[in-house]
Amino acid sequence: MQKARTLGDLRRSGYRIRTVREEMRANLLTLLGAGERMLPGIIGFDHTVIPELENAILAGHHIVLLGERGQAKSRILRGLMSLLDAEVPAIRDCPLNDNPEAPICKACRTRAAAEGDNLEIEWIGRNRRYGEKLATPDVSMADLVGEVDPIKVAEGRYLEDEDTIHFGLIPRTNRGIFAINELPDLTEKVQVGLFNLMEEKDVQIKGYKIQLPIDFVLVASANPEDYTSRGRIITPLKDRFDVQIRTHYPQRIEDEIAIMEQELPTLDRFDRPVHMPDFLKEILAQLTFEARAAAEINQSSGVSVRASINNYESVLSNAEKRSVRTRDNEIVPRLSDLHAVHASMSGKIEIEYAAEEASSSEIVDRLLDRAVLAVFDRRLKVDDLSPVVQYFEAGWGVEVGDLMPSEEYLDGVRQIPGLREAIHNLGPIESPGFIAAASEFVFEGLHLHEKLNRNRDGGRARFGM
Repeated sequence: MQKARTLGDLRRSGYRIRTVREEMRANLLTLLGAGERMLPGIIGFDHTVIPELENAILAGHHIVLLGERGQAKSRILRGLMSLLDAEVPAIRDCPLNDNPEAPICKACRTRAAAEGDNLEIEWIGRNRRYGEKLATPDVSMADLVGEVDPIKVAEGRYLEDEDTIHFGLIPRTNRGIFAINELPDLTEKVQVGLFNLMEEKDVQIKGYKIQLPIDFVLVASANPEDYTSRGRIITPLKDRFDVQIRTHYPQRIEDEIAIMEQELPTLDRFDRPVHMPDFLKEILAQLTFEARAAAEINQSSGVSVRASINNYESVLSNAEKRSVRTRDNEIVPRLSDLHAVHASMSGKIEIEYAAEEASSSEIVDRLLDRAVLAVFDRRLKVDDLSPVVQYFEAGWGVEVGDLMPSEEYLDGVRQIPGLREAIHNLGPIESPGFIAAASEFVFEGLHLHEKLNRNRDGGRARFGM
């Protein structure tokens, strides 16, 4: 079907222009009716955040998301763009995406009156109707709403003429969604201008008052500490947001792992397949869970999901280096690769004042020990490993390291009673890389249960009695 090119074509086609809220509501109801998810890339919010978002959209609400860093707030805000229609008609060349049937800017009202059904229209996509701004103290009303353009004044227009205004980001997102990240970082003056625009639809620019009945949905994100406790958000603006929805970190290890795997970039591994053992994925996810519960870490700042993602990438990179240097034909991370998380984890945590006598490296080591022990206890039983312990009690020892070829672990598996059985309990993969990874996991778990001694130096460790 040929798209309408003029207002007359649009009217004859029977097309009905809807408000933003009507669009989002109708498209959400269509998704729900088809049994589809509203935000398919968002994991772990199916029974908490998503239902509240659905209610807010169906009710046509302005929304603020409250949560610590790394809780997918920005991704949710951007994902709401998918609820807009793929294309809608607008007056051609209008900076405000004006509705052809009800223009709000002076220039388009003049054109509509003069041209009637011959008024030219264009079809604009979702990207034109989504705007986003990271709030900082230097963001001004000129940025968000507009400012008098001195060039237009110099050309002879009067200061009080609406045509002298250069419109800001929000008017240019008319008939769409505008998102503000870290809302409390806006100055009070800008916050006042926002709630005035949300409620009264009038704006004062350089003393000139204009009516801007903008059709938009405002969504925002904020840290709950800034939004509720420190008084950095003015009460009238809080009142203009119809709902505030609390986000959270993944509540299940499985969700944390799913996010890690989803966000892992696709890279050329030069024909070396990657096999990340399940227990190692679990350790990396558990490490983040331990950090979020640790007294040594400032929990008001949070521990982002990005910590899990970056740790996963760091460990995988360390394993990839080994496979290249030792000419292994697969990439299988081991516990001896976990030292690589120090660089990626240290920048993701803020140490509490009372714990500052300990370095970030020492704290990460403690968290790693807790994570490995927790996963070990979920997967293996110490009593079942008594033949392995007896082998070491007889005076034997083993050395492992992140630079050792996987093949060198095979002799140990043959010689140490009970080790092969433990490896079989950890997974079905019979590759040398998995055997090396599982062996290190068994040794480390026994050490943390004080059954073995360990001397560690970077990515190398020696286990014995």
